[in-house]
Amino acid sequence: MIDAQQVSIYGKSNQAHIDNSKPSVIFIHGVLNDHSVWDTVLSPLATSILGGINAIAIDLPGHSLSTGQAPATVEEAADTLLAMLSSAGIERAALVGHSFGSLIALEAAARAPGRVTQVAFLGTASPMRVSPVLLEASVNDPMAAIDMVNNFSFSQKPPPPPELMQHVFAKSQNMPMRDENTNIFHTGLNACNSYQNATSAITIVSAPLLFIVGDKDKMTPPKAAQVLIDVAMQAGKSVTQVNVDAGHAMMVEAPVKIVQALHEFLQK
Repeated sequence: MIDAQQVSIYGKSNQAHIDNSKPSVIFIHGVLNDHSVWDTVLSPLATSILGGINAIAIDLPGHSLSTGQAPATVEEAADTLLAMLSSAGIERAALVGHSFGSLIALEAAARAPGRVTQVAFLGTASPMRVSPVLLEASVNDPMAAIDMVNNFSFSQKPPPPPELMQHVFAKSQNMPMRDENTNIFHTGLNACNSYQNATSAITIVSAPLLFIVGDKDKMTPPKAAQVLIDVAMQAGKSVTQVNVDAGHAMMVEAPVKIVQALHEFLQK
């Protein structure tokens, strides 16, 4: 179990201030990202919701300013997230996850249904398969693998430079007390690839669900997200689906649509 105190949480001014009179929304990043991937979403969303919210983006352990070892499985990451909520005094929260973060949100909501009010999935898939070529490259040539992910994440060509992923990877390499055998890039990709519980977990979740699907997403294609959507609907869950004209990096390519979809969902 990773100590919840090792997880950095960020709010509007890079330091979370939690007002327990307001609802909390936790934003969970994907592989080799950090809290800053939500920069285009957090502030406009928090200011648009009547009465305000605690909009909190976390750094997973081993990423950016969070210490400790990166979670090796989705299940481990979900336990860490729930422990972080308890440590922060947050009894119930909505979860918003992108890619790997969407699986973490799902597993956490299945493990503690009473603590999760809503779940939003951005760029999700079931199963979230990772190509053997990318898995191998993440170990043997991480910079080349980062370029591969970056190229597939954006629908616009050429894509912007992969500065965030390079920064998070470099910072993890220099983190104090780091296990030299841990590669957070490969660890995250392998956690996605190994997770087999999505379709079972979604039947346990009691909260309303939002799926934001990128029509041009090559990392988690719409048909892979549809598997989870179909299972949720067949299980009688409250499901909302919003499609956006974007690739996997949808918070960059379609921030206005993302904020609008989350605003409408969280206001319900």
